[in-house]
Amino acid sequence: MKYEESVRKAFQDSNIAFTREELDNIEYADFGLSNIKEEGLNLIIYINNDRYCAKEMVLLAGQTCPEHQHPRRGRNQEIEGKEETFRVRKGLVYLYVTGAPNVDGISAELPEKNKEWYSARHEIILKEGELFTIAPNTLHWFQAGEDGAIISEFSSPSDDSSDIFTNPQITR
Repeated sequence: MKYEESVRKAFQDSNIAFTREELDNIEYADFGLSNIKEEGLNLIIYINNDRYCAKEMVLLAGQTCPEHQHPRRGRNQEIEGKEETFRVRKGLVYLYVTGAPNVDGISAELPEKNKEWYSARHEIILKEGELFTIAPNTLHWFQAGEDGAIISEFSSPSDDSSDIFTNPQITR
């Protein structure tokens, strides 16, 4: 099965109702790494305006969204960085944020090609129905468990061009 077909099927199998237009406009983010099966993210954005953002995200099995943060932005840094709440709808998500590293190490497998660009080691394991809010400017990355994951994100406005990725090769 082609990559795009696998992602579309994951959205369709989620038991979330999507319009044909939403499914036809899935964003396949490879972050300019040409390694989307390992480091990538697949999104359906419902709304993103100057007040709030809502989206659904699919991560295939073991797929990782690279480490990044949402800093203050605007000409004079007058706009607070994005605060986001993740709610896992299906699957398991390993979320890593800055903070005390877990004593037993991490559960996720670092992407082989770019593992040096993952430094956050405070692990939060999110199961179906659980949620976690990531404060603005918090360094974070996340990875789906072995069955993949569907995540709903509710946040302040999303401005991909202001995100700062640890890996300088990433483009958004």
